[in-house]
Amino acid sequence: MAKLKSLIKIEGTLDDLTFYKGKDGFLVKTKSGVSANRIKNDPAFARTRENGTEFGHCATSGKILRRAILNLLSDAKDGRVTSRLTKVMTLVKNQDLTSARGQRQVPVGLTTNPGRDVLKGFDFNSNALLSAVLLSDFSLNPATGEITISDFTPNHNLGIPGGATHVSFISGFLNLDFVTGDKDLQLSPVQNMMINATTSNIILTPAGVPAGTGNELFFLKVAFFQEVNAVQYPLNNGAYNALQLIEVL
Repeated sequence: MAKLKSLIKIEGTLDDLTFYKGKDGFLVKTKSGVSANRIKNDPAFARTRENGTEFGHCATSGKILRRAILNLLSDAKDGRVTSRLTKVMTLVKNQDLTSARGQRQVPVGLTTNPGRDVLKGFDFNSNALLSAVLLSDFSLNPATGEITISDFTPNHNLGIPGGATHVSFISGFLNLDFVTGDKDLQLSPVQNMMINATTSNIILTPAGVPAGTGNELFFLKVAFFQEVNAVQYPLNNGAYNALQLIEVL
């Protein structure tokens, strides 16, 4: 793959070259000389088919997770969250040490500590990592999903983007079955406050314990706002909002 540097931007196929627009600009690649039918049936491409099957499964697993948390994710994601999450799901799938090659599964990988550890700490907005936004320790009660941030002072314990006047916190407790797609997301009330020197304890308690027999996943979101004439507006459409998967059980 190469970048196209020209005043003329081309999209389409010319001889053996394919021109297209990606997230990194206009790109060009050579056409594949192997037909789809051969890849599908030729024994020489067995490994390719196995890799393709597992990749598709990992992409689907990422999609299942993203859809399960749309209420949190809509204003706290970057443009590459889909590909980044698929990459992490691939690492989780690799922890399935029992299934045959080409049939390894994310749900099996998540039954292992290494598989859960790979997914734990995933930031859905790479432009606003939770570790850079929230400069304070927090604790999680996995039985209830309650998150506590003690002695929190906005002026001192936040990486504050320019123009922000207020900040909101919300937590999520999700039970998600990656096999069936069954999900139950319980959210805490939003805790909103002015960004100043006032110190307080933030306690985020989800509405309830989600039902289900899948994995339990816990989320913490920090969102910034700018107040104008007593109305709070999302700061830069959520570009500075952080959302992290803080624990996987």
